[in-house]
Amino acid sequence: MPSAFMTNLYRYLVRLKTGIVACCLLSLILFSATSFAQAPPSRLGQARTLVENGDIEKAIPLYKAIYDEAPFDKNVYTEYLQVLLNAKHYKDAEALVEYMQKIRREDPALLIDLGHVQELAGNRKQAAQYYDKALETAGKDEYNGRMLAAAFTAIQKEDYAIKVYEQLQKESGNPFQYATELAGLYGAKGDVKNALSALMQVVEMQPQSLTDVKASLLKLTETDPAQKEAVQKEIAKRLKNDPENVVWNDLQNWLFMQYGEYEKALEQVIALDKRSNNQGTRVYVYAGMAAKEGRYSQAAQGYEYVLSFGTSSPLYQKALEESVHLQTLQLQEHLPVDRKMLATALQQYDQLFRDFPEYKTQPLRKDYAMLLARYAHEVDSAIHVLNELVNIPGLPKSLVAASKLDLGDYYILEEKIWDASLMYSQVDKMFKQDILGEEARFRNAKLAYYRGDFQWAQTQLSVLKSSTTELIANDALYLSVLITENTPPDSNITPLLKFAHADLLLFQNKTKEAQTLLDSIAKAFPENPLQDDILMLSAKIATQEGRFQDAVSKLEMVLSQYGDDVLGDDAAFQLAVIYEKYLQNSSKAMEYYEKLITTYPGSTYVQQARAAYRDLADSQKPS
Repeated sequence: MPSAFMTNLYRYLVRLKTGIVACCLLSLILFSATSFAQAPPSRLGQARTLVENGDIEKAIPLYKAIYDEAPFDKNVYTEYLQVLLNAKHYKDAEALVEYMQKIRREDPALLIDLGHVQELAGNRKQAAQYYDKALETAGKDEYNGRMLAAAFTAIQKEDYAIKVYEQLQKESGNPFQYATELAGLYGAKGDVKNALSALMQVVEMQPQSLTDVKASLLKLTETDPAQKEAVQKEIAKRLKNDPENVVWNDLQNWLFMQYGEYEKALEQVIALDKRSNNQGTRVYVYAGMAAKEGRYSQAAQGYEYVLSFGTSSPLYQKALEESVHLQTLQLQEHLPVDRKMLATALQQYDQLFRDFPEYKTQPLRKDYAMLLARYAHEVDSAIHVLNELVNIPGLPKSLVAASKLDLGDYYILEEKIWDASLMYSQVDKMFKQDILGEEARFRNAKLAYYRGDFQWAQTQLSVLKSSTTELIANDALYLSVLITENTPPDSNITPLLKFAHADLLLFQNKTKEAQTLLDSIAKAFPENPLQDDILMLSAKIATQEGRFQDAVSKLEMVLSQYGDDVLGDDAAFQLAVIYEKYLQNSSKAMEYYEKLITTYPGSTYVQQARAAYRDLADSQKPS
């Protein structure tokens, strides 16, 4: 069934916001489309094609023939009626509904169809009479009432749908029943006050429905800042009247987080935790949510609060583990390295391993070694930790392999090139047909490149370019192109040898030596095609040292002078990231994300750029 056509025909069903009836009707339509697409497919397909092409008049006789063969099928009737209404054949549409009434005498929704036909024909008074007559049957039973409410909602008659539910509410004797449905209808009308009142009734009577209420509140506030303010005021008022009510506290804290007010949310959740004597339970959940959203500072404060209850707290171990992991994430994103933060992270790792020895056999041990080697420059200690880890009996093979990959990297830091190659080769052998094996082969190829053995590196890279892992494939392709483009016919590979060594120095965290060597290459070989690669590597060094404006300058040169080359999209993406994360300039970050998306649509960064652009755009909307 062509989606565009069905969207047009059943747009009012898609608009349904209440009850299960909408889902049922839509499912029936889709099922019906499948069934009567089989018999007779030629006429129905031809009719729909005609409508899609704008030839509605030619399609109507075909629809009539199909309906005449299945007059009891309301789905066929619904499609036929919509086509008649689209063609403004109101008399024929009225006759169709009246005929259907004779067949389906107990279906009050047909009165709404009659009213809708009259309204479209300009007979508003007569339309209102049909609507009112349908409304009189609303209290008959719940199923009937929901069908009527769905039918009214489908034609954007929310006021009538509200009256249906109010009548059902009266019949049930429960003033809180159907509050969720009423809230949705009030929201569709833009009546925030009544929508909120209905939702608050739901929460008061059914606290277990809090998740559904939150979802409804999001729909209510996602487009209109004024509605957000109204929701905040309503919940604040209820919290003032009933400060000990956990539900209102929970809702207010949730709202703070939705609107990015994480500091207020933290204060709120700690206050609630203290009043409820929960010993950090709520704060632990909050910290996890904040960390997931990248709000590391607030998450760290949350975990610190949980840890303040001491080792007797049931959450102490998990909070310490999460806190340690969080410290690692913060360190990796903070440039240049924050020595105080590093000391705190290493201290927490030591405490975790001391209090809970079982973590010495878990992946966190590998993360600890990474901090020692990459940030504290205690490479020997890192190698010792990993050698202990890989020799523990019964350790998962994947953890052993990942640890050996890191060991290879740390051996490179100590200039133990052959030891590094041995580690990579062992992982390659362990996981020949696995991503870990491909990663090991790439690192060995990169090691050969560092050593200046470009021919052997190319042999490995030619296979890795077709890796099932996009990241490995892209890295292999870039390195292969780098070697190919800079191995000239005259065999003067001196610039490439020097560049590879500078790349190695950077890998070993010897940023100043790497930059000096890069500058010498640029000066000695000004016409060499490595110029854009030198700029990119220089920008990477500047970023690692916290010289962000220098990095921006280098990257902008890549874009302006070599934007059409292979590194253009990399430069645009890195510029966006630097402006977003380190220079706190959202507008410039958005500018470069947009440039990447529009100028380099085939880039592997496009998906990340789109997501980052949307997040930044959302954050700039008025709250």
